[in-house]
Amino acid sequence: MIGLVRSQPGITRAVAAQRLRMSSGGATDLLARLRRVHLLDETPAPAQGRGRPTTVLGPHPDGPLVLVADLRPGDWRLAQAGFDGVPHIVAEGRSGEQARLLDDIASEIAKAHRKHTGRVRAIAVAVAGTVSDSRLVQFTPRGWSGIDLSAIMSRLPARTRPPLLLGNDATLAGLAEARAGSARDAGTALHLIITVGIGGTLIVNGEPVTGSHGAAGEYGHIPFGDPGLRCPCGARGCWDQTVDGRALARHLKLPQPRDPIAFAYEQLKANPAQPKLRAAFDAVATALGRGVAGLVNIHDPDIVTLGGLAPPLRAAAPEAFETAYRDGLMTFRKASAPPVRDGLLGEDAPMYGAAALAIDHVTTEAALADWAELHS
Repeated sequence: MIGLVRSQPGITRAVAAQRLRMSSGGATDLLARLRRVHLLDETPAPAQGRGRPTTVLGPHPDGPLVLVADLRPGDWRLAQAGFDGVPHIVAEGRSGEQARLLDDIASEIAKAHRKHTGRVRAIAVAVAGTVSDSRLVQFTPRGWSGIDLSAIMSRLPARTRPPLLLGNDATLAGLAEARAGSARDAGTALHLIITVGIGGTLIVNGEPVTGSHGAAGEYGHIPFGDPGLRCPCGARGCWDQTVDGRALARHLKLPQPRDPIAFAYEQLKANPAQPKLRAAFDAVATALGRGVAGLVNIHDPDIVTLGGLAPPLRAAAPEAFETAYRDGLMTFRKASAPPVRDGLLGEDAPMYGAAALAIDHVTTEAALADWAELHS
């Protein structure tokens, strides 16, 4: 029943009973047991006209929680979520000096942990950088590397410290889109997100392919780009350098912007009829479409979803994107090319994905048994 509440928010007890092939009485008894141990509850649905109000299943108000930190290029957010996986922001701030940033997040995590004593069962972090094990090995927007993210747990008592789960923002956004977004129900989905550079993930049967250290999906560092350009990662020819605000500035013969994301949005709001700007958008969309085709040839997904700056950059030059995408596909793929769709969850997709990752951890059979023992 918990799995149904996660995958189908707003499900009723009657529908849940049908899906679980249980009698009405059996579903009522199961819900009563889950309510007693503070796992699920039943509440009135929002009113929709006359008639008897419908009740829906949802997380218990005193049930397990997860905390989700979203570390973005220019700011950070902290949210909490229950079994429904919907993140509710409880704190946010601007990205500053490294030690201060980690301490600020640690302080807010400790505050939320105290407020919900015993309920926070896992903490997940989505970060716009390369994550390997517990370290942020490259954070291009800030020029940081080799950061131990476990520092955000430093203000929690060791004996009650919940597990820390880390993930790249693109990987977690792809997880969210596969579970509840544009790629829902797809067997194999490729998700790509542009912020400063491009990253992504391959989702197979609802699970991301993360590699042996959690650093898979660094598609931006495939040499799809200009070999004359050196990337901050240390390699040459990275795709990263051809698809974001830095690429737009280079095509416009402007200095590299301090904030590539803000710069890209500024150009998207400008007059697209300007020949230089049109050519810049065409070049970026072409680089994006060609790279997507290459990854489709590699991974054979059912669908490709786009997040971050990718949807508006594609929309700014749709013909250039489509031509490059089609031209880059192997001949046998052209007749049934995977659709390329915008993600549904927008900039919150990494937070939804991080919440899903954490809830996966706290809804294992062992974790639920531990919780039930504490509340029986």
